[in-house]
Amino acid sequence: PFYTDDYVYDVEKKDSIKTLLLTLWKTEDDKVSKTESGELGSAVNAYIERIRSDRTIVPCFDTFYEYMRDDYRRELEERDIKVSRDDFNIDNMLITLRQYYRGGRYDFLLNSKANIDLLNKRFVVFEVDSIKENKELFPVVTIIIMEAFINKMRRLKGVRKQLIVEEAWKALSSANMAEYLKYMYKTVRKYYGEAIVVTQEVEDIISSPVVKEAIINNSDCKILLDQRKFMNRFDAIQSLLGLTDKEKSQILSINQSNDPARKYKEVWIGLGGMQSAVYATEVSRSEYLAYTTEETEKVEVQRLTEQLGGDIELAIKQLAERNS
Repeated sequence: PFYTDDYVYDVEKKDSIKTLLLTLWKTEDDKVSKTESGELGSAVNAYIERIRSDRTIVPCFDTFYEYMRDDYRRELEERDIKVSRDDFNIDNMLITLRQYYRGGRYDFLLNSKANIDLLNKRFVVFEVDSIKENKELFPVVTIIIMEAFINKMRRLKGVRKQLIVEEAWKALSSANMAEYLKYMYKTVRKYYGEAIVVTQEVEDIISSPVVKEAIINNSDCKILLDQRKFMNRFDAIQSLLGLTDKEKSQILSINQSNDPARKYKEVWIGLGGMQSAVYATEVSRSEYLAYTTEETEKVEVQRLTEQLGGDIELAIKQLAERNS
């Protein structure tokens, strides 16, 4: 998060670095004072000015930590108006953040040797499943996700941007991420972007009041797949999503009378309460085999791929012709 290709650090970039550092330093129960926030913000700003003027300094947590430990601490001591340890305890901060510095337990997290600026990467995936239960790493990663997309949203002019949150409900349950998503839904359209949330369980959305308000109230387009397993409690879903009785009937008709001779699924699409319909989605046999989640079909594709020396494209083509 300290690195950019062009050394452009706008206000939001600086604020995200400060928020990241405060998250590493303080627990969720600790109150951050104005002095602590202000001093850390000033330190980040001074550090950025330094790396801009001296390009031999590698922008990373290690060099920031060294700047705080040596130069900024000395500058605090030399001020005419002293900052008390109660107002800003820089030693406590340095001790707490030591594990992210060179040789520490998490020194790999913010000191990548392969500096990558995500701004111009067209497709970026953050996989959070493996760390979602880690109380130290998870908040850091979610802040980096937030900062990365805001940077894209504001700086990529005239380029369509999408933030897609798929089954990442552990992330959305955190206060920071929930508030971020609320902000994103209200802001992203102004920057030629859109926010999309995907879930298999409606309860995931309503578990967080902030997320519920952000998603439901600001989503003009709603897409629902087969809802038969929710048949007995669909009234609650209807109320939550603000669906009319006509829309409810459409949704509950999904996949009820499909042509058995064809492989397709139906989907309901509603646009702002003004227009809605059930559509059939049908792809070619090759596309179906490429993306199927049916275990027996996946095994068949993999088996033939191995027989053909690893050529999955040819395997899919042969299977498609065989079954056509």
